[in-house]
Amino acid sequence: MKRLLKKAIKPFLPSYEVTCTTYQIIPGLPVTKKLSTHSFEKGASKEAKEFYGKVVSSDFTKKLAPVEVQLKVAGITIKKAQYGPIDNLNKAKIPAQN
Repeated sequence: MKRLLKKAIKPFLPSYEVTCTTYQIIPGLPVTKKLSTHSFEKGASKEAKEFYGKVVSSDFTKKLAPVEVQLKVAGITIKKAQYGPIDNLNKAKIPAQN
């Protein structure tokens, strides 16, 4: 019964994703950014929050500065961590690089 109820509710739960934006700053060249997105199943809040915590606490992430990590629920950012001079960058004019 419980399993059937979970299957019925799951399509209506929000989806989660962790987005990591790395900014590349090279003097004399325009600033570029690279997006990395890790998506989770609908309703996978525990897994998404654990993954976000691991990314934010990672020494590797902190060494990549400037970097911005976001936890999003249904496209809305609920948690954000920044390393480096992110606030000084004009994000609207930075092209994405994939």
